Amino acid sequence: MTEQDILDLIAKDEWMMGVLRTARSLHLPDWMIGAGFVRNKVWDYLHGYVNKTNTASDIDLIYFDKENVLEDTDKSLSEELKRKTGMEWEVVNQAYMHHWHDRDLPYENTVTALAEWVETPTCVAVRLEDNDALTLFAPHGITDLVSLTVRPSPAFLNNPDQFWERIKTKGWEQKWPKLKIVAESVRR
Repeated sequence: MTEQDILDLIAKDEWMMGVLRTARSLHLPDWMIGAGFVRNKVWDYLHGYVNKTNTASDIDLIYFDKENVLEDTDKSLSEELKRKTGMEWEVVNQAYMHHWHDRDLPYENTVTALAEWVETPTCVAVRLEDNDALTLFAPHGITDLVSLTVRPSPAFLNNPDQFWERIKTKGWEQKWPKLKIVAESVRR
């Protein structure tokens, strides 16, 4: 499976395209939707599931705007999108997220923030461009995603507790039994 195959899967999914059009309508700078939005679609496809697995508790819309770093703005956007769509959204400006992640330096853009999410197959996102083209972002590549491999991103190699806690609470292995949890350098 290639990046283009993933983009084709998304393009054929009317629900996903509707979500992306809604996100695009906000005109946020350097935005994308990641986490379970792309990951779950690929895992469902690779497991041969016809119906979408209902595992995403929200739609993770990230953007980067150094000029407006108020968390209240993100909360308002999340609530606005929920009212419009009836779905849970988590809208987060990555320009201030370095504080939440105990980083000294801020992220440069959404891709550098995306690279520091917990698991490599979660570090994949998509954006619907103004010309209706889809762009895939995968700072660690798509190999783990398409090989059904879950491993910590480089940012979490030294944080095994959070990695293993997410594996335990997400229940992914029950939903997608072909997954392989690979954390040879991260102890339980």
